[in-house]
Amino acid sequence: MADRTADERAKHPRTVLAGPYGHPFHPILITVPVGAWIATLVFDVLALFAEDPSGLLLGAQVLVAIGVVGAVVAAVVGFLDYSVIPPGTPAKRTATVHMLLNLVAIALFGLSWLARVDAGHDDMPVIGVALSLVGLALIGASGYLGGKLAYHYGVRVAGEEKQVEGFRR
Repeated sequence: MADRTADERAKHPRTVLAGPYGHPFHPILITVPVGAWIATLVFDVLALFAEDPSGLLLGAQVLVAIGVVGAVVAAVVGFLDYSVIPPGTPAKRTATVHMLLNLVAIALFGLSWLARVDAGHDDMPVIGVALSLVGLALIGASGYLGGKLAYHYGVRVAGEEKQVEGFRR
């Protein structure tokens, strides 16, 4: 692996836990927290119009927790991808901002969960909802950067010589 260029090393996994060459696990794993946290917002909005919002508020609280656990797992695997990006490069700087935004979002959703637990299931947890909204904005910005890492810089994406195989007859 020492004879590979920096960009070639950034395409290959450090360990099998990160996923095979050209098919990293991190993008798959982020669907759990993103989906859970978007569903949380849906439950929060529905709770505003419900006669008895307690079930929806409990559901939102559980979804926030599922998202936090899923995000921690995705972050661990994402860090494996981060570790193969050469230091001092635009890709590493982009990945660092991507990681920091996600870590802040995880913290905000953790605080949202605490606020929701504290509020119970009979009242709308205004602080919890506000923290979730800020967290969603952060993961939106982070997702943009994640797309830039994959589609612009090609981090953990198979090289073009491998990609062309999909277009041969």
